[in-house]
Amino acid sequence: MATARRSKPPARKTKPRPKRRSPESLRARGITPSFTVNDLQRSLAWYEGVVGFTIADRWEMGVELKAGATRLMINQDDWSKGRDRRKGVGMRIYLATAQDLERLAADITARGGVLTQPPTVQEWGSKTLDLTDPDGFRLTFVQSRR
Repeated sequence: MATARRSKPPARKTKPRPKRRSPESLRARGITPSFTVNDLQRSLAWYEGVVGFTIADRWEMGVELKAGATRLMINQDDWSKGRDRRKGVGMRIYLATAQDLERLAADITARGGVLTQPPTVQEWGSKTLDLTDPDGFRLTFVQSRR
């Protein structure tokens, strides 16, 4: 019995890689922000119960949270720099998601969350949704185009 021969798919044309700089520049593969918070349990309840992160790991004074491919760590402040230290000032984390932001906003508000900015199409064309955590750290979800 003769076997059917499969033809090879046509070779893909790929762009040549650009020549690397010398000395070589940094090539990171991810980033995991870490926030020092006033009340670890309150923040954990907010990130897990309101926003929808899940726990990836725990240790004595902190938690690593995950949502899809992203990670975020929250750590209990040890107050060595004083109890009046402000947090979250000048800090914003952008999280890209393919999820519908209208639905995400509805889920967050149904779980008691307060939106800093509802889903809004920005002047550059992206739809965003803003939240502020209990310590003032800002999260902006950006709906990626499919």
